[in-house]
Amino acid sequence: MEGWINYHHLLYFWMVAKEGSMAEAAKRLRVSQPTISTQIRTLERALDVQLFDRSGRRLVLTEVGQVAFRYAEDIFSLGREMVDVLHQRPTGRPLRMVVGVTYVIPKLVAYRLLMPAMSLPEGLHVVCREDRFDRLLGQLSRHELDLVLSDVPLGPEISVKAYNHLLGTSGMTFFAAPALAAKYRRAFPGSLDGAPFLLPLPGSSARRELDRWFDKQGLRPEVVGQFDDSALLKVFGQRGVGVFAGPSVIEKEIKHDYGVRVVGRTDAIQERFYAITVARRLEHPGVVAISDSAKTTLFG
Repeated sequence: MEGWINYHHLLYFWMVAKEGSMAEAAKRLRVSQPTISTQIRTLERALDVQLFDRSGRRLVLTEVGQVAFRYAEDIFSLGREMVDVLHQRPTGRPLRMVVGVTYVIPKLVAYRLLMPAMSLPEGLHVVCREDRFDRLLGQLSRHELDLVLSDVPLGPEISVKAYNHLLGTSGMTFFAAPALAAKYRRAFPGSLDGAPFLLPLPGSSARRELDRWFDKQGLRPEVVGQFDDSALLKVFGQRGVGVFAGPSVIEKEIKHDYGVRVVGRTDAIQERFYAITVARRLEHPGVVAISDSAKTTLFG
């Protein structure tokens, strides 16, 4: 029947992907390696895709193979759960939530947003995937994610059918290693003119707001580094390479975790954070917990 797959073949693929080699999978399944090889080739022909690449003696999942593996994981996990339920055994299976986090979202903000969901009394298993905004939207459109955490909303020019849920806004705090902070704290913000500065890559909301604010203040800092990873940016700032900015809502955590000091603050820059979902109304308990906590605690 068109659209159906052979789950026996899928089982062999899943086991090879888990074990990393046909030899190990053959031992687990108690079959010969040629049998597994034949079954996987049959599956690839049926799906019209290549599931593995070879790296030395090991098999490595292709990009489409990784997608297939995630579905196989869910399929066989549900199968085990079905058997447990039929025999009235407790499944111990928590609710699952898959979250996409864009690179530019500060890790501390992501942590503060996700913790209320992970603390739900009924239990929640959270899977976090970090990637570029466009790639995460593609995964969201294929229902591989429950939500995307982003600093920019989904624009009308993007064809993905999804909805923006504003979680909150934050002013901006400027940080630096202690010696640099002492130097540039005086006469802030004018002291930032010519100061070594670490910036997010162009395209992020924070970068646009910072550039706009610099222009309005007539400031021309010396850009010594640009990053798409917020944590790496902070590590360079921690080492005294330059001044950097972060959301004021996590000012305390940034100071504590990176040993930096405050150079100055401004509310003229407002960084926004969004949860993007395919549903107009938030229904997943984990997503609801994220939204409620963000609005009442983190940004409240």
